Amino acid sequence: MKIRISALLFLCFFCHQLSFAQSGKLNWWNPQTAAFPVVEGQAWPKELKNPYDRFPARAEKQVRKQVWDLSSQSAGLMIRFRANSPQIKIRYTVGGKHGMPHMPPTGASGVDLYTISSDGELQWCTGKYAFGDTITFDFNGLRPNDNYHKLGREYRLFLPLYNSVKWLEIGTQEGSVFTPLAVRPEKPVVVYGTSIAQGACASRPGMAWPAILGRKLDHQTINLGFSGNGRLEKEVIDLISEIDAKIYVLDCLPNMIVKADGSTQVTAEEVRSRILNSVRNLKQKRPAVPIVLAEHAGYTDGDVNSERKGFYLETNRILRDAFAQLKSEGIQELYLIPKDDFKQDLETMVDGTHPTDLGMMRYAEGYEPHIRKILHEKSGEVSTTQPVTQLRELNNYDWESRHKEILELNKKSAPSAIVIGNSITHFWGGFPKGPRATGEESWNSTFGKSARNLGYGWDRVENVLWRIYNGELDGFSCKQIFINIGTNNLHLNTDDEIVEGWKLLIEAIKNRQPAAIITMFGIYPRRQQEERVASLNKRLAQLTGEADINYLDPGKVFLQTDGKIDESLFSDGLHPNAKGYSLLGNAIKPFVK
Repeated sequence: MKIRISALLFLCFFCHQLSFAQSGKLNWWNPQTAAFPVVEGQAWPKELKNPYDRFPARAEKQVRKQVWDLSSQSAGLMIRFRANSPQIKIRYTVGGKHGMPHMPPTGASGVDLYTISSDGELQWCTGKYAFGDTITFDFNGLRPNDNYHKLGREYRLFLPLYNSVKWLEIGTQEGSVFTPLAVRPEKPVVVYGTSIAQGACASRPGMAWPAILGRKLDHQTINLGFSGNGRLEKEVIDLISEIDAKIYVLDCLPNMIVKADGSTQVTAEEVRSRILNSVRNLKQKRPAVPIVLAEHAGYTDGDVNSERKGFYLETNRILRDAFAQLKSEGIQELYLIPKDDFKQDLETMVDGTHPTDLGMMRYAEGYEPHIRKILHEKSGEVSTTQPVTQLRELNNYDWESRHKEILELNKKSAPSAIVIGNSITHFWGGFPKGPRATGEESWNSTFGKSARNLGYGWDRVENVLWRIYNGELDGFSCKQIFINIGTNNLHLNTDDEIVEGWKLLIEAIKNRQPAAIITMFGIYPRRQQEERVASLNKRLAQLTGEADINYLDPGKVFLQTDGKIDESLFSDGLHPNAKGYSLLGNAIKPFVK
């Protein structure tokens, strides 16, 4: 009995403490108070009439009223921040009805929270919600930190799909770390479409297919889906052409069906004309940006209702004819995704037209392989071939800030030589500077002061792959590129997996810097891993031969005659000291042009 009473008292105490932890005082932050843009998915952040609009204020006089009104709905908008709070609360108001007959309030008017671990793993957060004059979402019991530091992780908050946000605040526990994150600087994926693109009928904002696709590619995605009004109109295309995009996706055919009785708002000839003119317009203003045209994915009842089936079959035929015409005109970087690739079936739609979450996932899965191929951003099955960010270090430097700094430096001045790597490269020397430089003199004598240091502490193959896919080698021509990466994968991946990652990395670098002399360095020997590293480097040498790039194994200078590392050349059995860097530089120097 005493044991039961003690257990009960402990349980009551624990619940009281938990309740106190979850209901402590909150600090509130309004994104509109930020000193820099923090709302992703907006192409005109400085020209807005209302803070959560998708079009600039001037568009009110350019586009039809229906399109303008829909542009005030926050579909695709997303806010990023870092926090180590065990509780996150969102409160906000919206301008319309919370839900629709075929779409729940959680999708039409709710928010959706995801988090990214310090190793780049995407995770979803469940929250308790209440819909009233002020809508609230409570995310409780969050694990404040990962295993690397005590400064939390990144969060991504997706805003309502079918409502306009009037004001919004994010609350975190008093005393916790909260850091707003700026809109990512890389070029966005731009989607122009119908209600399906806007998000009908996803159960929550993160399940709209543009949001799913954005997470899969890990690129900012601008959702310009307009329910019932995605019609390839010139006024909208003119606005879209102002966006310096990574790729344009035009998925408007569901709002441009051709009916035999002529009751549709557009004729067959008008559909064809709008497709041709939209592509020509975009290509005239943004000739280098790829354009994807999507066929109508069909209806759930397509085989039962022959009339509805005829609608999308005819519209798709017109699209294919227009596509052939555009290709015959010599237009480059133009692609078509056929209906069957979206794999919609009788289980994937709410009302025969608008997708369920399953249907939305099928849309995203249909788009992803095409866009990855177009953008030369391949991804594989093992972790080394899946590009991800990381946040393992925040006490000494910020991984994301270093990436932004490198992008800005590349715009200002193109480097003639680049050295890519992990902390061993990062802490050697060069510019941009890391938290320390153990071998500054040997760096300068090896690579020269103008070489750019693209080393990041804790980086693995998959992190370098993400950086290459996100602009660190874009927009300039480099003479020499040196890469040393893989030592931080040794405790996680097999040799085969590391080789697979190297293959994608080499392909990505060659694609973006075809004129550069590329040299892969073998993994540097490290304490108690010497034999495995030597074996793995033989496979890297063979791989570089097949890829027709250079290979160098300068790390041999760290080895003694017994094959073990010389501990006097290291600070910790992994990172060289000044003498070690000097020897390493001397081994590399003859190969620097």
